[in-house]
Amino acid sequence: MSKTIQISSPGQFSGLLKSSKIVVTNFFSNSSAACKQIAPIYEQLSGHFSRPNRITFVKVNVETQKEIAANHAVTSPPTFIIFNGGKKVEEVKGTDLGKMKDVVKKLAEEADGGSSGFGEASSSGWRTASLPRGYGDISDQVDVKGLELLNSDKEMGGVRVLVDDSKPSGLQKGKATGNQAKDWVESDTDEQLMMYIPFQATLKIHTLQITSLPPAAADDDDDEVPMRPKTIKLYTNRPHILGFDEADDVPATQTIEISSSDWDSTGTATIPLRFVKFQNVTSLVLYVVDGDGEGERCRLDRLRVIGETGEKRELGKLEKIGDEQGE
Repeated sequence: MSKTIQISSPGQFSGLLKSSKIVVTNFFSNSSAACKQIAPIYEQLSGHFSRPNRITFVKVNVETQKEIAANHAVTSPPTFIIFNGGKKVEEVKGTDLGKMKDVVKKLAEEADGGSSGFGEASSSGWRTASLPRGYGDISDQVDVKGLELLNSDKEMGGVRVLVDDSKPSGLQKGKATGNQAKDWVESDTDEQLMMYIPFQATLKIHTLQITSLPPAAADDDDDEVPMRPKTIKLYTNRPHILGFDEADDVPATQTIEISSSDWDSTGTATIPLRFVKFQNVTSLVLYVVDGDGEGERCRLDRLRVIGETGEKRELGKLEKIGDEQGE
């Protein structure tokens, strides 16, 4: 469901400028091809950055809301105006997607780091790695009801915590103990994990960002500290999760080796994919083969999918599209 608000009157728009700290406004025209071109990207930004009464994305049709357009001197849609505290702070004209994303991301990060209380709920505030130019966070396209995870420790969080957009507890002061819910997953009998990720649409996946935050040995109550993943295999468009033995016999779409230098200050590794192999993806199997160390468990805190959203698909009817085995 779209989080973007369609403005129907000047009064509604004025009210939002007062009730929401940041208002991102898309002045558009139904007759403009450029407006239609940029609309899906605007929806992605809205889905990712919207926060109730804090960051609000709206659309103003300049053909039906001429008074609002005139008040803000908008004459050539698409025009994007960002308001902070009711005052205009940025304006972007045309289809400069890179600038538009940079402006929104900067404002969201400033809000996350300020006193308005954004930090805990934001997915942008705690990550230091920027998005690849021209692409967006499409993690909201994960079909969470279809997520599966094999060989996970049942005492840890469930698979859905991996695609949660909140700040991991591993980056917050203190740590989860006792009755507190653990918002990460760990492998159980050995270091391997197998995750099945179905999507609500056909995606073009450019990059994955994986966050892993094992505690320091001195801070861990257990005898053994979990490891960060080292070798990961990805399989596209599988109709179901793979078994561990089965995965060893199936050619991976891509095999990734993560080195210790790939992890940034937030415990996140940014993994560019072979983009040509990830053009029409309806599901992804992520197989953690081994960890970086001598331990017996691997830990994952968050997973972020970056790319472009394509055509919506009917859930429950997963067609195998694109890469075939052995390509």
